[in-house]
Amino acid sequence: MDRMRELCEILNKWAYEYYVLDDPSVPDREYDRLYDELKELERESGTVLPESPTRRVGGEPVKGFQRHTHIARLYSLDKAVTADELAAFFTRVQKADEHAEYTVEYKFDGLTMCLTYENGAFVRATTRGNGVEGEDVTAQALTVKSFPLKIGYKGVLEVRGEAVIRLSVLEKYNEAHPEEPLKNARNAAAGAIRNLDPKVTATRNPEILFYDINYMSERPVASQTEAVAFLKREGFKTYPYFKVCKNGDEVQAAIDEIEIERKKIDVLTDGAVVKVNSERTRAEMGHTDKFPRWATAYKFEAEEAESTVKNVFWQVGRTGKLTPLAEIEPVDLAGATVKRATLNNFGDLTRKDVKVGSRVLVRRSNEVIPEILGAVSHTEGSVPVEKPTVCPACGSAVREVGANLFCSNEECPPRIVQKLVHYCSKNAADVEGMSDQTIALLYEKCGVRRFSDLYTLTKESFSDEPAFDGKGKPRYLEGFQEKKINNLLTAVEKSKRIPLERFLYAIGIGGIGRVAARDLAAFGSVDAVAALDEESLVALENIGEITAKAIVGYFACEENANELARLSELGVVPYAKEKKTTGAFAGEYVVLTGSLSSLSRPQAQKLIEEQGGTAQSSVTQKTTLVVAGESAGSKLEKAKKMNLPVIGEEELLARLARK
Repeated sequence: MDRMRELCEILNKWAYEYYVLDDPSVPDREYDRLYDELKELERESGTVLPESPTRRVGGEPVKGFQRHTHIARLYSLDKAVTADELAAFFTRVQKADEHAEYTVEYKFDGLTMCLTYENGAFVRATTRGNGVEGEDVTAQALTVKSFPLKIGYKGVLEVRGEAVIRLSVLEKYNEAHPEEPLKNARNAAAGAIRNLDPKVTATRNPEILFYDINYMSERPVASQTEAVAFLKREGFKTYPYFKVCKNGDEVQAAIDEIEIERKKIDVLTDGAVVKVNSERTRAEMGHTDKFPRWATAYKFEAEEAESTVKNVFWQVGRTGKLTPLAEIEPVDLAGATVKRATLNNFGDLTRKDVKVGSRVLVRRSNEVIPEILGAVSHTEGSVPVEKPTVCPACGSAVREVGANLFCSNEECPPRIVQKLVHYCSKNAADVEGMSDQTIALLYEKCGVRRFSDLYTLTKESFSDEPAFDGKGKPRYLEGFQEKKINNLLTAVEKSKRIPLERFLYAIGIGGIGRVAARDLAAFGSVDAVAALDEESLVALENIGEITAKAIVGYFACEENANELARLSELGVVPYAKEKKTTGAFAGEYVVLTGSLSSLSRPQAQKLIEEQGGTAQSSVTQKTTLVVAGESAGSKLEKAKKMNLPVIGEEELLARLARK
């Protein structure tokens, strides 16, 4: 028995070096010699130790998968596919911890696995399933060699990983099985693990890349950094890329790095995972009924291609920000020929090392303007892009704020045009037919300067000089005919009735994207939003201090107030859902803290609002009631200091039942 334990220890060490570290210390024949010795000892004794590598040989087919309940729920991740959604995530985190650190890792596209250990021994592998219970795939997992059968940790442990099949492995498999090729790496991995015959699993050579601890009965880790260090220390295979970031800018830089590098790695990946590092902050933020609020998956759902930068010029946006726009060699992306691509700012351009003449990676996603992700290579003729000192449109001085450059002239023509373009865009006032070129022409020829000017346009506004031709027919500006003009005027008229959240987004308040506009619309009217103070605004889930100041400043500006009045006089009517004024929580501003056993937090908030209340994410001066569930934290402490009424889950359910 002692020799068997010795052989298991040696063979598992060599297997770890080979399969996890990719750094074998002995030739295969030496491994095979000791492996054969162990098998013979097991045959003679009739005993197989729990940590024996011979357990990894595929056993007999199973008749079906048994269901197994996870010790702790395996949540899926919420997704962010736009900068606005990612910014909203950072705002939520900063409300819980303004000094929060983040971690960024690859998001691999395979099958989520949960492995259980008890008293240092591997006992079970399951799929994620619905998060509460999954399928027991222990027999299939035992054919995988990228995790240990024995670990030093003696408590009960659940670890999470992603079962994957490397692209090179998939290619070799398909070459060997041309009659039944596997379509893609994700389906191949899922099919391998969920095959009833473990021998089939073994032929496909899947591996598991581990990234998190799902449950620890003793000495739980305090951060994601500690979790990954624990996994490495115990012999689980992890992917080498792991970044700790201090702020959103560093997170974005890590995401950009992953998006470039993922094209070069041997594993299928479809995004980056961003997590709050601290377990304490995670506990404060909690979960929705589906997702942890402290993590998000930034998805790469765009088409990408390489091209060469021919030139870089500067575009002035509605805030005066100068954005570098690259002219590139034409490339086909997402069904369109792309000739131009943007970068975020001068700092972004510098960080991505983009030069005129560089070979770059370009991304295009649906309606989003094509974006340069970074330089792939340079040539001898590559030339750095110079930082502008004056506005390229009006010649005014440029001011530098962080990594951004701004035109100092409020009346800079491109700024005004871009404000109008934004107002008319699909997710704002949605004025059909108002292209950038049309709005530029209206600015130049028709004197359109403000949003309200759009609603004073008539057919005569489009008249050219002279107004009539030699035959007495009206003459219109170049590119306009009577039908197009009528269509535009009809679209402008239609935009007068506009959802409040789209109107708040359209008028261009600094920092207000579609997510924050949706939050503000819950107050029911423009006047109600204008009356909010900074404290009330910061209490909203997706609005931080800088954006709160911008909102208050916008409505305090006399020129903006006059423009809102003109829009109202011209019949622009932003509308919101009618707020219920009756019910068990009518007039109440309610904060939920801690966990409820019978309802998820979103469900409880929805029921409160259906009963006339307003659900808040933080305790403020407006708060009138706090509902405290299990493990209520700092919000409860603050409520007690403010002498606010506090009720428990039982009282909440009783009040909801009264209706």
